[in-house]
Amino acid sequence: MEDEMTTSALEEKEFDQKVDFNIWKRLIKYALRSKGTLIFVIAANILVAAVDIMYPLLSRYAIDNIIAGSHTERILPFAIVYAVLIVIQGLGVMGFIKGSGRMEMNIAYDIRQDAFKKLQELPFSYYDKTAVGYIMARMVSDIGRLSELIAWSVVDILWSGAYVVGIIIIMLTLNWKLALMVIVVMPPLAVICVYFQKKILKHYRDVRKQNSKITGALNEGIMGAVTTKTLVREEKNTEEFRAETGRMRKSAIRAAVLSAMFTPIVMCLGAIGTGLALYAGGMSVAGKLAIIGVITVGTLSTFISYSTGIFDPIQQLAGIFAEMQSAQASAERVISLVDTPCEIVDSDEVVKKYGDSFYPKRENWEDIKGDVKFEDVSFAYKEGEKVLSHFDLEVKAGQTIALVGETGAGKSTIVNLVCRFYEPTEGRILIDGVDYRERSQLWLQDRLGYVLQQPHLFSTTIKENIRYGRPEATDEEVCAAARLVHAEEFILKQEKGYDTEVGEGGARLSTGQKQLISFARVILADPRIFVLDEATSSIDTETEQLIQHAITKVLENRTSFIVAHRLSTIRSADRILVIRDGKITESGTHRELLKLRGYYYDLYTTQFRKDALSDILN
Repeated sequence: MEDEMTTSALEEKEFDQKVDFNIWKRLIKYALRSKGTLIFVIAANILVAAVDIMYPLLSRYAIDNIIAGSHTERILPFAIVYAVLIVIQGLGVMGFIKGSGRMEMNIAYDIRQDAFKKLQELPFSYYDKTAVGYIMARMVSDIGRLSELIAWSVVDILWSGAYVVGIIIIMLTLNWKLALMVIVVMPPLAVICVYFQKKILKHYRDVRKQNSKITGALNEGIMGAVTTKTLVREEKNTEEFRAETGRMRKSAIRAAVLSAMFTPIVMCLGAIGTGLALYAGGMSVAGKLAIIGVITVGTLSTFISYSTGIFDPIQQLAGIFAEMQSAQASAERVISLVDTPCEIVDSDEVVKKYGDSFYPKRENWEDIKGDVKFEDVSFAYKEGEKVLSHFDLEVKAGQTIALVGETGAGKSTIVNLVCRFYEPTEGRILIDGVDYRERSQLWLQDRLGYVLQQPHLFSTTIKENIRYGRPEATDEEVCAAARLVHAEEFILKQEKGYDTEVGEGGARLSTGQKQLISFARVILADPRIFVLDEATSSIDTETEQLIQHAITKVLENRTSFIVAHRLSTIRSADRILVIRDGKITESGTHRELLKLRGYYYDLYTTQFRKDALSDILN
């Protein structure tokens, strides 16, 4: 891809708005996909909370009726009831732990499926503008945080909420005046929660943003290890990485400090509420505080247990709340990925007739002959910065068109528009006389072959890489494709032949070998339109000759676009176009352009002299 994209396009979207409750609604929908498990977890939590609430009431009964009343005959029934509650509580805890664990895995699975599907739908232009590290951070760590939040933190909120509401109701029933003394500290607690929410959320957003940058830096560092070594960049890279991680550490420490302050404040407020209940309740038991009324020792004990216990779940909520701030930042990034609008979309009418990428209606697809026409096409990656302006080109089916020119002239833009990786800003492109926007993207790209300068192989066998575009292809068809591009000779020399693992990105093979496999893969798909984007610029002369022989056979009766720096590979093209500043400045066959003695002539003769000198020196 040419240097037509600006570096600013790779900047990650900022998230600085207040908490968006629409995001939480979206997250709850993921939980509802496991509706049965969610209902079970909620029921188990409510059951556990109900049992926890009953323990102080049992203590009240024991103090007022068994101990104070000396009714020893009631001890055994009391003990049996208490034991039954413990068993019920244990089963409830086991149930919601098991259910929450299952729900966490299901939620992570569902979100990743939706996100990966979106990545499949997004056009080539999205990957031009988005760093790999950002995508990886969202797909792995951010989604992991979300699934944990929904399955565990939200579950804890359910328990805490049910427990607090239950306690308040019972306290108000037992003695509403004393209950008000306990819950009087809740309004200031709410104010503190709002304050800390804003501060913690801000710093956790910074943490997640820096995490994405660090992931991107790691990816680039690993992929560019050889370049780093040869340019002696180890010290500089380390300094840059230290700066990135330092910024993340600074934001994380600030968030941790705020979280650490939050919990003790909640504890102090809880202690104040408990102290008020102890003082007023004690004075009431002694008959010295008539305004509260007379209460029993058992009731006072229950209030003390509740006033202490009510702030335990609130304290737990404070911890969960701090974690939710971090997960909120992750949620914003994941939901933004799932909701990323596609720059290139098929109309509803087209989808209805031809289907989409996941549900194609191949029975309605017309055959592609290969006529391609640019009609007054203009294109800009950024508004106001046109790469092509009023560009016209007509290519007949079966013709081979070569594009040459300086870097940034618009060559790759032209072929990417042909492939509909981008769409014209103005004008239209016709395939077989029809605007290709009146057909589905898959209709075109299913009959399209694209070979890049840097071929990508998947971490599987040579055979599976060749049949990647046609999984149903037989072994005989795979071998035939490999023979056609003269790849079988080196394949059979491998330890396991076609079953040899190529390694990550094809690391176990040379660039030329990867290129040959890439050619075989495209040939097996039998495309009607072929695009070779500088596909022979990074291979040796011997491999280039092998590919050149293959190209001559493969391109017969197929419309082909060749972007090439090595002009020796395009001498047989039907037409060679010199592209400068997004316009065709020269057009003709190899011989015709040489006779013009223009840009192409200068470029070719200069390259010819360099190649001749290189042969002599070698």
